[in-house]
Amino acid sequence: MTQRRFGGLILDFAGVLTSNMVEVIELFEVREHLRPGSFLESWVSAEGQELYRQLELGTISQRAWNEGFAALLGTTADNLMGRLLYFLDPAREVLKVARQARAAGIRTAVLSNSLGRDPYDPYASYKLPGLFDVVVLSDECGIRKPDPAIFQLTLDWLRVPAPSCVFADDTEANLKTAAEMGMTVIHALDEQETASRLRALLGLASR
Repeated sequence: MTQRRFGGLILDFAGVLTSNMVEVIELFEVREHLRPGSFLESWVSAEGQELYRQLELGTISQRAWNEGFAALLGTTADNLMGRLLYFLDPAREVLKVARQARAAGIRTAVLSNSLGRDPYDPYASYKLPGLFDVVVLSDECGIRKPDPAIFQLTLDWLRVPAPSCVFADDTEANLKTAAEMGMTVIHALDEQETASRLRALLGLASR
């Protein structure tokens, strides 16, 4: 029997296990009657980047992020993260691949820069600990992507070396770190394409 090339699969959460984040943000702006592009402008600002950095590291709560980012957007803070992610849906084909991979003996992990979990928990309905061997959220370890340390932590917990892992993310900076560590990477922007490429790399049957 031919030995399988890859023994590990590491997936980002938002934008990989879920619908495309650009589309989610555009729908949020429409629903909130915000000017198109206003979220991205706030996100790329120094204040916006710092708020996300602190949220992802767990040094501020989601409630504090809601307050700070609402001020940048000029909107209300009440459950802002939940409102932002209102249109976030599961990427069912990619989740199916993750289940296939695990059933085939491939070790699986989620590696996510945290979005916080109170008052809104975007991870709860996915029941990630039951679907994946390892779940790494940045706020729990105080390290965030693209820091190589959080990738190494994931590999250590997964017990699979970097060259034997496939990593999918929708952010290029994160892919760069993973590739430099020896992983095979996929820039995940479309659910169907990502699922197809993962199946091909991992030697899984199409369904």
